[in-house]
Amino acid sequence: MATEQGARRVFIGLIVFSIALVLLVASPFFEAFFLAAVLAGAFQGLQRWLTRRFHGKSGLSAGLLCVGTIVALLAPLAALTAFLVSEIIKGVNFISTTVQQRGLEGLLTYVPGPLREPAGRMLERFETQSVGLWQTLQEQLATRGSTAAQTVGGVVVTTGSVAFQVVMMLIALYFLLVDGQRLVAWMESVSPLKRGQTTELLTEFRRVTKTVLVSSVATAGVQALAALVGYLITRVPVPIFFAAVTFFFALIPAVGAAVVCLAAALLLLATGHPIAALILAIWGLLVVGLADNVIKPLLARRGMHMHGALIFFALLGGLSVFGAIGLLLGPLAVAFFLAVVRIYERDYGRPSRRPGAPATPPQNKPTVEEGEEFEPAGFHTDGGGVEKHSH
Repeated sequence: MATEQGARRVFIGLIVFSIALVLLVASPFFEAFFLAAVLAGAFQGLQRWLTRRFHGKSGLSAGLLCVGTIVALLAPLAALTAFLVSEIIKGVNFISTTVQQRGLEGLLTYVPGPLREPAGRMLERFETQSVGLWQTLQEQLATRGSTAAQTVGGVVVTTGSVAFQVVMMLIALYFLLVDGQRLVAWMESVSPLKRGQTTELLTEFRRVTKTVLVSSVATAGVQALAALVGYLITRVPVPIFFAAVTFFFALIPAVGAAVVCLAAALLLLATGHPIAALILAIWGLLVVGLADNVIKPLLARRGMHMHGALIFFALLGGLSVFGAIGLLLGPLAVAFFLAVVRIYERDYGRPSRRPGAPATPPQNKPTVEEGEEFEPAGFHTDGGGVEKHSH
């Protein structure tokens, strides 16, 4: 017959095995679930306020927050796409009108001086080789068709995967907003830790993720303002729009805000403003680009209660190991370590005393030599073994 200790060990093994299976099943949705948990923690206060405003309808408030998240994700992309499409249409109309009225040579008058000579040579080469251009184009399409198809297929698959993860994140976000408190209470009840420790760790996670999100948005705002100053000084066309695009790209760790400044600098260079392009490129790299590495750790330091250098290396380390999502996982890993150490020191460590205070021996705990019997203070026995109280 199995002993109780053996049965407990087997049951612990079954628990570990079931946890491994659950993690394996949830692994395809790790990023979606993680981002949903982060957003649910960040929206917790707003969710409670909306639920009170809607007379306890948590499902309605959660749905509104999910719709707001969709708008926040799609609105910048839609605005950027609309701007690019309109500018491309304007450029195509301008080129077609110029070619019809003045021919291909008429386009050279709009090319900046340093680029006019290379553009003229390219135009002459195009005119001399235009006879066999269509045949060459057909041959290239025939030979590179499979490669192009694979590239397009890869782009479609990647886009579909991102869209799928976003949909899964929104579904998980909705249920976490509605039943997040019940989930935390259930985790607290089944956790092997002491009462309150699991909730404390989850609260620490929520505070860190909220701090990282707020600091990221605030840093993007500062970078957009700094870029706007550069756009106004160098007279970039449509500076407000470029500042909005800078804010959007500043939230993408793999891209950054400096890319938009460099693109605007190339636009200035192509329109014949080399000095302004150089100034904007230097401004974007030194001021706009480096602001992310300085402002974000300073803002995150207030909410995380960590040293600024520790937050800086946590952000960069998480970004290099986990990618874009590492901006959250890096600080979370460090915060988890510090929280575990703090809880252990508080609940299981030695009692703390003030620095420099002498270690005092315990009071009212007389030592007992070997072979002696301990007598409580104020009592002694006489030779006959009669207990007497000493005043």
